[in-house]
Amino acid sequence: MGLGERGGWDKSESRYCGVETEFEDDMPRLLSYNLSSSGFDFVVAPLMDPTYRPSLLEAENGSSHVLPFAGSDLVLSPSQWSSHVVGKISTWIDLDSEDEIFRMDSETTLKQEIAWASHLSLQACLLPSPKRASCANYARCVNQILQGLSNMQLWLRIPLLKTDEDSLDVDSDDLRDSWELWNSFRLICEHHSQLSLALDILSTLPSVNSIGRWFGEPVRVAIVHTDSFLTNARGYPCLSKSHQKLITGFFNHSVQMVLSGKPLHNIPAESTGSAANHIDKNVNSVERHPLRSYLDYVGYLYQRMEPLSEQERIELGYRDFLQAPLQPLMDNLEAQTYETFEKDSVKYIQYQRAICKALLDRVPDGKASAITTVLMVVGAGRGPLVRAALQAAEETGRKLKVYAVEKNPNAVVTLHSLVKLEGWENVVTIVSCDMRLWNAPEKADILVSELLGSFGDNELSPECLDGAQRFLKQDGISIPSSYTSFIQPITASKLYNDVKSHKDLVHFETAYVVKLHSVAKLAPSQSVFTFNHPDYSTKKSNQRYRKLHFVIPSDTGSAIVHGFAGYFDATLYKDVHLGIEPSMATPNMFSWFAIFFPLRQPICVQPGSPLEVHFWRCCGSIKVWYEWCVTSPRPSPIHNSSGRSYWVGL
Repeated sequence: MGLGERGGWDKSESRYCGVETEFEDDMPRLLSYNLSSSGFDFVVAPLMDPTYRPSLLEAENGSSHVLPFAGSDLVLSPSQWSSHVVGKISTWIDLDSEDEIFRMDSETTLKQEIAWASHLSLQACLLPSPKRASCANYARCVNQILQGLSNMQLWLRIPLLKTDEDSLDVDSDDLRDSWELWNSFRLICEHHSQLSLALDILSTLPSVNSIGRWFGEPVRVAIVHTDSFLTNARGYPCLSKSHQKLITGFFNHSVQMVLSGKPLHNIPAESTGSAANHIDKNVNSVERHPLRSYLDYVGYLYQRMEPLSEQERIELGYRDFLQAPLQPLMDNLEAQTYETFEKDSVKYIQYQRAICKALLDRVPDGKASAITTVLMVVGAGRGPLVRAALQAAEETGRKLKVYAVEKNPNAVVTLHSLVKLEGWENVVTIVSCDMRLWNAPEKADILVSELLGSFGDNELSPECLDGAQRFLKQDGISIPSSYTSFIQPITASKLYNDVKSHKDLVHFETAYVVKLHSVAKLAPSQSVFTFNHPDYSTKKSNQRYRKLHFVIPSDTGSAIVHGFAGYFDATLYKDVHLGIEPSMATPNMFSWFAIFFPLRQPICVQPGSPLEVHFWRCCGSIKVWYEWCVTSPRPSPIHNSSGRSYWVGL
């Protein structure tokens, strides 16, 4: 394993590091030199002799000739080909050349090499960078090849260049951003899920915002060139702070490193230590690989990363995994779901803090022993809020009478067991009923609920609490007292392709709960809908509408919007907050992931240009649903989630 062990749980693909090599017709020797004795995990190696040109070979030998591949499939075992070799497609090819013979040679060679790589069962092939800004024929041929591939990935090599460069070493001088090159290519390939990115990391980097776009793209490999490295005081290669931050970000997104280029550092002869001052005990008696010191330094960056926290390890399996939101009003939750939410101690600590403040406001110290506060937990589940309320009463020295209202008969069984086990029979009354149908025997001083969804109102908290507030005193307190939903535009290639894979409209009109990871957040979030409780307004609308304007920062460059991330922030009581909106999220809380509203067709937005978005929350007699669309920079269809709506019906 090239990069060593990172502290804690370590199963990321980014722990593997490869090396880019020249053409070698002795593949066993190539692997032995770069893997067995040098510490790399795989090679990115040419499959074809770089001097090969189909038209020249045919002119010399006619139609009968053997293609000059780097050895037969028998020189390595199938597992060696699959695990340790990435095919490097010939770099000379130019499928958009004006020279017809050269263009046809390029197309023929590309297809021959991909076919050979597929025969070898390689996991991936590295496609050369487009030679010019206009690469329609190259993209067309790759798209054609992708239609016939089974499992192999194609990595398109793209240089990570500044957006203010005059050109991209291509024939056109009007292309100032390498992302534009990638975007035009993948649009022609219809966002194919087997087309990924290999980013060339050079000595200069774009702005932080510009780099941020790439984390929402399908980057599989970062190719780090030796001329990107600086020299430390001891003569060893090292990277600038900005390069270190970029590489660490790639590690966190399971991007593999590939080292490329000739050694540019004269390592002191008396030492075989690494850039991290480690001694390389494995190569003392073997010729040292010329790029070993660079590998050691990248390994040092990997090993010094903070280990994953317990929360991150729990969430790891949910990263970028689409889930349908819960509908607890329509469905009865299972025990496993309750257990997951009950483990979120941070959430219940916040609820307990809010209840403490509410109790102190309702009952002055001088009347603490004389007044009993009536508190109703609506949607009590298996009792975590009941426990939080009783702990708050004990902490404040207030007397409490609790009604625990729960519609799920299975959870009610657990509630009865909990009350009996804890000896709460004289304090807690269990009510097995839908809160909207219950006729309370008395009015409540405090109404507590945890009906919030990832978007705040998407689990129908407004409808439920509007029905329950009839048994709250006129001066009573609702916890939460308000909540607001937020959205922000994101690049999310993986999420988009996962939705697209269903090949139907309904999945593009579904809002998904997802632990966002491989996404690029393109602009700060903005508020959408706010609900206050209790709400005694007599002019309640069955529909809410919001128009929002986002502007992508000018130094980001152009970006593609695959959809919108949704969040919420709630005021439980006074200054006690709870939420997942990124700028004010409650730390270490995992009960809610973000919600994702996809777009049927991605929208390309130019830097500094406005993105105009419209959101609706619609209410019918038995269901609630969302609608959303974009009107600028170009209109999108209305996305109507009524087919996957939230059921209110009793």
